[in-house]
Amino acid sequence: MGLGNGFKCGLRRGLSLGAALIGASMAQAQYEELDSIVAIVDDDVVLASELLSRLDVVREQIARENVQPPPDSVLVSQLMERLVLENIQLQQARRRGVEIDDESLTRAVASFAQQNEMTIEQFQQALAEDGMSYRSFREDIRREMLIQRLQRNMVNRRISISEQDVEDLLESPYYQQLLSDEFRVGHILLAVEAGAGEATVRAAAEQAEQVVKDLRAGADFKETAIAKSAGARALEGGDLGWRRAGELPSLFADEVLTLEIGETADPIKSASGFHIVQLLDQRGAGVQTQDQTLARHILVQPSAIRTAEETQALVGEIHGQLASGGDFCALAAEHSEDPGSALNCGDLGWTTGEQFVPAFVEAMNATDAGTLSAPFESRYGWHVIEVLERRTQDMGEEARRNMALQILHQRRFDEELQAWLKEIRDEAFVEMRL
Repeated sequence: MGLGNGFKCGLRRGLSLGAALIGASMAQAQYEELDSIVAIVDDDVVLASELLSRLDVVREQIARENVQPPPDSVLVSQLMERLVLENIQLQQARRRGVEIDDESLTRAVASFAQQNEMTIEQFQQALAEDGMSYRSFREDIRREMLIQRLQRNMVNRRISISEQDVEDLLESPYYQQLLSDEFRVGHILLAVEAGAGEATVRAAAEQAEQVVKDLRAGADFKETAIAKSAGARALEGGDLGWRRAGELPSLFADEVLTLEIGETADPIKSASGFHIVQLLDQRGAGVQTQDQTLARHILVQPSAIRTAEETQALVGEIHGQLASGGDFCALAAEHSEDPGSALNCGDLGWTTGEQFVPAFVEAMNATDAGTLSAPFESRYGWHVIEVLERRTQDMGEEARRNMALQILHQRRFDEELQAWLKEIRDEAFVEMRL
């Protein structure tokens, strides 16, 4: 039951490269007895073994994507900067008391297993067959979750959104684009240090012009980003992923909307340096209505006093009583172990299903209005669903405002995150020893 390349890709999509599965390599084995220090970062260090592990992962990713790799010196430079920045954030998390409890970590790992249609036991076996330690995998996930939680805590407090901001977005061309198309954007940052002299800025500007010229002449964007970009997504080829217009960083959102697929914008100057963006792909049209389902359910779970077989038998018995005209409210109150709905007749309200696990959504969507689903199992236990009604709901004013608020928050979060990362990097003591 090896994981295979497809599974590894799926895992890594949910993580930054730093928390991707880190496998052992022959080069790393050379450091087992004496692991040298490649950087001192405030009160901590970066070890050669960490660098070599990441280097293996990046090489594998680049090979998988059929991209010409840059020289190792470029990859090492990129990775060192990423490792340093991660180290700074992890130290900040410790100082600020940010923690990930074992229960949250277990849920995150279980989610990975669920996404790949495995139980935890099967997942552990698959990791072992690919030479990966389950304990190390858990700790990699914990590190990534720590960093994400720290970022949310530190960056959210820097974001302020007024009612006027929301009104301006609702009335803007962005919002119309938002409901129609999504854009996949490539981003390259040629960084310029704060307070750099005029000659340094001019040299960076000339380099940016040359990069744009090369890209317009057919240079591969991913290869260029990996080799030259200082952006957070450099080692992923500069790919920012799919975003609607309003979710694009405001610095270059206007330019992106004017580009054709494959076209590269002129360099854009900011306090961080020079930004180069290319429209990698575009798709539409967005949904202005939502298909919603009114449903209720009963959940029963195995426990210390009820085996999995007994749980399945119980849900079958409940289903039989409901099919024979049993009172759903009474049975939900007596048996359901979903605390959010049990005392409310199992009612889930009108929903698109986005908040539910895939197995639940699949069963709900396959059940006709006015009927019961067959008993089915999800990672939470055994369910019976009754679908009461379905409707197609136009997005009301409140929903539109909520969406606008989320867009503004995401846009500003990205901008403030980059500013905060630059601040903590500038303030940290870093001694490179390569």
